[in-house]
Amino acid sequence: MIESKSRTELHALIDTLKEIDARFLGEEWMMGSAEDVGEGVRALMHHLQGGLVSWFEEDPAHPSFRRIVTPTRKFMGDNADAVYYETPVRPDLRYRIRGNVSGAVYVSITVEAGGSDGTFGGRTCCVLNDTGFDVADDGSFEIHLGGRPRERGWLALAPEACRLTTRHYFEEETPRAARTLPGIALDIEVLDDVGPPLPYSDESVAAGLARVRNLIHSRTIGMGVPGTREQPEFVSTVPNQFVQPCKPGSFTLAAADAAYSMSLCLLQPDEALVMTGRWPRCRCANVSLWNRHMQTFDYVGRRVSLNRRQTRLEADGSFRIVVAHRDPGVPNWIDTEGRAFSMVFWRFMLPEGRIETPQARVVKLSDLG
Repeated sequence: MIESKSRTELHALIDTLKEIDARFLGEEWMMGSAEDVGEGVRALMHHLQGGLVSWFEEDPAHPSFRRIVTPTRKFMGDNADAVYYETPVRPDLRYRIRGNVSGAVYVSITVEAGGSDGTFGGRTCCVLNDTGFDVADDGSFEIHLGGRPRERGWLALAPEACRLTTRHYFEEETPRAARTLPGIALDIEVLDDVGPPLPYSDESVAAGLARVRNLIHSRTIGMGVPGTREQPEFVSTVPNQFVQPCKPGSFTLAAADAAYSMSLCLLQPDEALVMTGRWPRCRCANVSLWNRHMQTFDYVGRRVSLNRRQTRLEADGSFRIVVAHRDPGVPNWIDTEGRAFSMVFWRFMLPEGRIETPQARVVKLSDLG
């Protein structure tokens, strides 16, 4: 057998998958049934797919935007109302992005620092939303990164800058992420002379495999055993109750100009979670259901999230949203797919002033009217 760096990394990736099988898909991670294991295997395959799509073959000197999550590739808190793209960058280069808002009510680009090797340990170091760049009548825009500062349409690249994440948020009746077409118009160009891409080699294939391995490890075993992780301030420690929505700061892969609130949802088959409150003044907002692996439920075939446009309000302008295993025959039902465990996540983009904390209570389905 011919020895090579790529074969060594391939074996390391296989060994990592075996470790994930033994630990992440076992009792250590509280997998108590075949359904739990199946859900975990699916999450692992989605991480692996994401690593192969975006991280295996990448070149920050010749970048291209690639869609991060889709209806069949979900991880790290995806969203039925948003379309996300990412691309690698280098802090010593200058870039120009040309794109279009494509009908979105909120658009932003964040710069991620650290984690260029695929690990989940970086931070969001810079954000530019559509209040900071000019949008033409046809929705097109241009943004520069790196180089000399500009008053508008410019993002700095910190010394550890390694990746860009774009966000297009929509408030539409049909979840935008469920669509395959039309896509989002985005292009990135390097403004420095970098020459042609290098041909792939044993070393470059090995490096790509290492990034994929680091990615799936850091987003499974590397996240820590449930119950031992340090949680952000916006996460409630009490099931079926929410904390005051707050901004995530530099939390990795978060939108720094958003506010979040999250809680576990535990329901028996004859129960429902009734959530009441008021949508705040903000650019856009929604509430979504995730599984334990921060994957949205099926938003293509079911109603598993609600944005402001989809929500029917009460006469006084407030909302009542019902999370339940089956349709209770009332407005604003969010479908748990019959799952006893879910995570409820609220997003508020560019909020103005203090956000009213959503209130929640568990009731019997038979008591709903």
